[in-house]
Amino acid sequence: MAYTPDLVAELEILALYNLDNVQEGIKVHNNAAPKAQAAITRLHQKGLVTQADGGYLTSLGLDAAEHAQALLTILHPQPA
Repeated sequence: MAYTPDLVAELEILALYNLDNVQEGIKVHNNAAPKAQAAITRLHQKGLVTQADGGYLTSLGLDAAEHAQALLTILHPQPA
């Protein structure tokens, strides 16, 4: 399975969530990049966020965001 541009856009959205405060959501405004708007809509359709324009992470969304952010931490180069 390859990372498609759509999946990367969804991962980028999941990386925006603050995992230290699950009561903090996000909103993708109508003037945001079309790829961000489409990504948040897909995340909502998949049951990962509560609203079509963002909102809060669902339980499944929290799991996905934790994994997405952990992957970024692992793959991101550390300063020497």
